[in-house]
Amino acid sequence: MKAGTWCGTVVLAWILALGLAPAAGAADEDVSGHWEGTIQLPGTELGVKVDLANDGGAWSGTIDIPMQGAKGLALSDISVEGEKINFSISGVPGNPTFDGTLQFGQIQGTFTQSGSDFPFHLGRGTSAEPKRPQTPRPPFPYTSEDVTYTHDDVVLAGTLTVPKGEGPYPAVLLISGSGSQDRDETIFEHKPFWVIADGLSRHGIAVLRVDDRGVGGSKGDVAHATSSDFAKDVEAGVAFLKTRPEVRKDAIGLAGHSEGGLIAPLVAAEDPDVAFIILLAGPAVPGTDVLALQNELLARAAGATKAEAAARAEDNRKLTGLIVAGADSAQVAAMVRKVVEDQAKSMTPGEREKLEKNMDSLVEAQTRSLMSPWMHYFLTYDPRPTLARVKVPVLALYGEKDLQVPPDQSVSELKKALEEAGNKDVTVRVYPNLNHLFQTAKTGGVDEYYTNEETFNDAPLEKMESWINERFGKK
Repeated sequence: MKAGTWCGTVVLAWILALGLAPAAGAADEDVSGHWEGTIQLPGTELGVKVDLANDGGAWSGTIDIPMQGAKGLALSDISVEGEKINFSISGVPGNPTFDGTLQFGQIQGTFTQSGSDFPFHLGRGTSAEPKRPQTPRPPFPYTSEDVTYTHDDVVLAGTLTVPKGEGPYPAVLLISGSGSQDRDETIFEHKPFWVIADGLSRHGIAVLRVDDRGVGGSKGDVAHATSSDFAKDVEAGVAFLKTRPEVRKDAIGLAGHSEGGLIAPLVAAEDPDVAFIILLAGPAVPGTDVLALQNELLARAAGATKAEAAARAEDNRKLTGLIVAGADSAQVAAMVRKVVEDQAKSMTPGEREKLEKNMDSLVEAQTRSLMSPWMHYFLTYDPRPTLARVKVPVLALYGEKDLQVPPDQSVSELKKALEEAGNKDVTVRVYPNLNHLFQTAKTGGVDEYYTNEETFNDAPLEKMESWINERFGKK
């Protein structure tokens, strides 16, 4: 399930589908159009953009949530009665609900999810687009070609950038983190894979970046796919690069971010055509350990006490332990319900009442996610035996402030496994003040991903370029 968010990014459990009811009242005409504003969450603001249209009393619209990388999500069940505007979000864990009032050209009210209330505000103003100064802009000193290739029933579409001049050149295939990613690994309106491809191709390295299955021009089964299936997609990419006259057949490498850092060694350990791998925040311990520490660190960054964060990690271990042990959905659902009920003990009576009304839908959604093939594979897979079979040169880069794949958890295990492989060409760097996306960060919290103007720090990008060219560049 490439929709997992264990390391590609962490988002709120929202897929907004706002309600539909008969519209009435003098406010209807005022409500139509474009709205922008925020939901005031603890310690941060979540920006939203809403477009509404009324056609003969039937409401329609879309919502963008830039901090979550969501654009054009369909709206439904919009109720407008006089000055009252209510959005009931059905089919989403925690039954998210907007309850607002239109006054003086503003919609203000309360957003409720899982028994917790937060104020929200929408206005007519249009916010400035976030600054992304690293997004590449022409002219480009390399060629760029849209390509497609297939294996089995999977169609993969991407972009190949090749330096101008006489080749052939070393080449890198980029592998995205978890979640359904496009070829640029677009996240929070950043395009890190495009930034990486631009930087490498300016320095004599061809780069292939590809839409994941089910995204953009790529097609294939996503619902039942695991990291092992995505490794087959990467193998097909390596085979495609071998057919290109601009590419050196003995200098094809892989660069994987996050989950991609699990997939790259899987391919390199089996495919003799892989000449090197680069791991960007690649985990080197089982998924159960990654998720437990990730939950604890992210909870602390969001303001939880040390005890609360430790409890969150323990709850996560209980749930993931059931999956590893082969529990059925009924057992997992029972544990999910118990965890939610335990956490509800700290809520107010009113919050608990709201949560209990939505308990069944919340438990069902969480259980379905935990029981997916992708999650089962991730939780039960230990990357160390695979790393212990990787003989090709390895460059492993981490951010000191990475709270999703903390370097303290993975670096030593990575080194041990590669030493066991007898690998003599291993370079590991931990960059100060960089987060999971390799942005300069203050806390490493997810809330910084969107507000940060930096897409991918220059230091690790320059290291990738120099490391590849030292081994495979022209003499």
